[in-house]
Amino acid sequence: MTAHRRSIIDACLAMNASGLNQGTSGNVSLRTDDGFLITPSGIAYDAMSEDQIVPVAMDGSHEGPFLPSSEWRMHRDIYAGHADAGAVVHLHSPHATALSCLRRDIPPFHYMIAVAGGTTLRCASYATFGTQALSEAMLSALENRKACLLANHGMICFERTLDKALWLAGEGETLCRQYILACQAGTPVILSNSEMADVLDRFATYGRQPARES
Repeated sequence: MTAHRRSIIDACLAMNASGLNQGTSGNVSLRTDDGFLITPSGIAYDAMSEDQIVPVAMDGSHEGPFLPSSEWRMHRDIYAGHADAGAVVHLHSPHATALSCLRRDIPPFHYMIAVAGGTTLRCASYATFGTQALSEAMLSALENRKACLLANHGMICFERTLDKALWLAGEGETLCRQYILACQAGTPVILSNSEMADVLDRFATYGRQPARES
């Protein structure tokens, strides 16, 4: 369990070092057998220690003297609704956050939109941070998706492992930056439904290597 706690802290430090996040605004969690481990509320990542990572049960109760991130509901509801979710990353990356303030879905201007699981990177409806209403809006935007924007807030994503979730967060931020640049240069050409269907079919095996014989 100590290794899991350390990996959460390392992911937080990597987010801030890469510019994907600032201060203590993001949060990271890992699924456990009876709930999940999540970053504590309001503690700077470079001062965070393993014993400050908070175990949270699926009923929302938590152990220890530290309060979990105010966004624990989003993490809990992703784990409850997505059996394939092993880790969740929420962050306020600059370009994703800027686009979330426009409250619109990001269309398939680039085929890599498919990394989120569909033909768009959706933006969830606005709700106050830390509320169940925000979590419910997020779940709607995450239907058949692994990432979404949160209106006037930021981005959230999940994957099977923490490394993959952090990678997906980086890809999402890159796509948002590219979309802003494309819109500044002109009107992006949007890929058709049939073109994206082909991309999604190819993405079913994207990044997978054939098993090696021992």
